[in-house]
Amino acid sequence: MKVWPPEQGNGVGDSDDAAVETAEEAKEPAEADINELCRDMFSKMATYLTGELTATSEDYKLLENMNKLTSLKYLEMKDIAINISRNLKDLNQKYAGLQPYLDQITVIEEQVAALEQAAYKLDAYSKKLEAKYKKLEKR
Repeated sequence: MKVWPPEQGNGVGDSDDAAVETAEEAKEPAEADINELCRDMFSKMATYLTGELTATSEDYKLLENMNKLTSLKYLEMKDIAINISRNLKDLNQKYAGLQPYLDQITVIEEQVAALEQAAYKLDAYSKKLEAKYKKLEKR
């Protein structure tokens, strides 16, 4: 069999002959070889398919475990939300119980502010009176 590139000749007609390769006639393998090759192919195909099915099965098991964990987390979150709701109701009830006292505090604050204004006015008036008294006293 010749290998490419062809050998250089004199350039007259032998370049086509050098580029042509000879082909051997295809022979069929023996019956025993075919049977062995088929068994080998089926064995390897079975191994491959078993691996694919195992991987798919493992993926589904992983998804199942993830779903179980997610479900547990949601149950925990539900319990937490229920506790928060219960505590919020308790706080609202306590606030409602304190509301009359808070209203009283607001009224007292308003009265203290009014009393403070009256004290400032009284102080200003007493200073005016003192100034008038000192003015009259000097005469």
